[in-house]
Amino acid sequence: MPEKDPNTSDLQPEPGPLDRKAVSRREFLKIAGIAGATIGVGAGLGGLVAACGGGTTTTTTAATTATTAGATTTTAAAQSTTTVSSAPTTGRELKFGFMTPKTGNDAAFGTADNWAATRWQEFAKAGSMLDAKGVSHPMSIVIRDTQSDLNYGGTVAATLINNDKVDVLMAASTTDTTIPAALQAEALGCPCVLTDSPSDSLIRGVGGKVTDQFKWWYMAFWDNKGLIDCSMALFQDAAITTNKIVGCLWPNDVEGNDRRNFYQPPMKAAGLTVVDGGAFSVGMEDWGTIIAQFKKAGAEMITGLMIPPDWANFWKQCYQQSYVPKVADIGIQTLFPTTQEALGTTGFGLCGTSWWHPTNPFKSSLTGESCADLCLDYEKRTGQQWTQPQEHYMLFEWAVDALKRTNNVDDKEEIIKNVASTKMDTIVGPLDLTSAVDSGGVTVGQRCYPNVCFTPLWMGQWVKGDKQNPWSTKVWQYDLLIVENTCAPMLTDQAKPIVLPGTTFK
Repeated sequence: MPEKDPNTSDLQPEPGPLDRKAVSRREFLKIAGIAGATIGVGAGLGGLVAACGGGTTTTTTAATTATTAGATTTTAAAQSTTTVSSAPTTGRELKFGFMTPKTGNDAAFGTADNWAATRWQEFAKAGSMLDAKGVSHPMSIVIRDTQSDLNYGGTVAATLINNDKVDVLMAASTTDTTIPAALQAEALGCPCVLTDSPSDSLIRGVGGKVTDQFKWWYMAFWDNKGLIDCSMALFQDAAITTNKIVGCLWPNDVEGNDRRNFYQPPMKAAGLTVVDGGAFSVGMEDWGTIIAQFKKAGAEMITGLMIPPDWANFWKQCYQQSYVPKVADIGIQTLFPTTQEALGTTGFGLCGTSWWHPTNPFKSSLTGESCADLCLDYEKRTGQQWTQPQEHYMLFEWAVDALKRTNNVDDKEEIIKNVASTKMDTIVGPLDLTSAVDSGGVTVGQRCYPNVCFTPLWMGQWVKGDKQNPWSTKVWQYDLLIVENTCAPMLTDQAKPIVLPGTTFK
């Protein structure tokens, strides 16, 4: 594969309505409004587009602004007073690197990263961070686009560590991003914090076992066991009557193969009949054979993991072939309001395991804002509906907390020890890396693996929006409800799950 420039994108959005014979990945991203999209978030990071494709660097300090080639960097100088006796000693700038898929197949995961980075910048500009010795440090954030490419992600991670000299590497959004970040952090000795990919899939993706202890990276997210528990709770919910036959859509990639291996045994043990559609290739456009297989088996439920353009094509062809199950539990597609809206009305009733919501009873360790506050802020700034990847905000909370507890910010060994001893509250809940490892448990805030804290996971269902929520600026077309809180008992179920409105099963 030819080498890519870390600061440019080869993704060129193409026009095309959903009613075409097949929806290409580029067309779907265009329709959903996420193909290389720039979210308008005030001055902040200059729209962040520079780091994602424009090839420019913006450096903001209290007095100057400079532009060079490279990634977007936002710096805030210390706001000191004139009182000599109380002013802290000023230390060097602390630099945070952030890997995000702003373009490519995973771009929906990056839609909130502009907002998150702007909020980080505002926190940094408001006042420099004090380390454990009371030394004041200005802060900057460098953002680079991975282009949703696992191999290219390795280049991006190495660039941030070797060239940008970041003190802490942050990465989120599927194993396409977290695997290369973890591998390079471990190889190059850089403290790294991760979120937003199944944690055990990440561990296997870097060539390890879930019992392994890694040195340079830590994660806060859930695992495949949590996914299974949420899905099984939906499949067995008394509010929905089915024939217990489940069609399965698992792609031939790291996360898809993990779900195939993890889902089938408990489903069969619970008396469900599993109809595996086969290890399909991402980007496939003709789904007729799999649909015919599910239809012949009489599968009244389906579960799977599909990128939005693949699901758009599959779901359209389901309707064309008069096959619409009662229950659809689909990962990735159901995480974002933009990808749901691209389906029109056929997306009402779709379910999916979910991991962040405005009703989460948690607050920002940086500003004290609630999750509802942050959602409302996002909608006011961007004009878009709140979205689960706002959860990525917690990475900066975590990195700042570790550096605040560091005596020598030039000692990476001390920084990673402080990451490893994290015990704090964030917008995704508590993180306690001092807790004992419980590989069989899914207790929020506790370690499920040596390097991983388990975060909330629940079953969500998209319904037609009919009211303006306290965390929203208007009534949106879609509303995401919590319908099963097995793995997140601190959350409240908002409704019981319902069968898909367009089901062909009676």
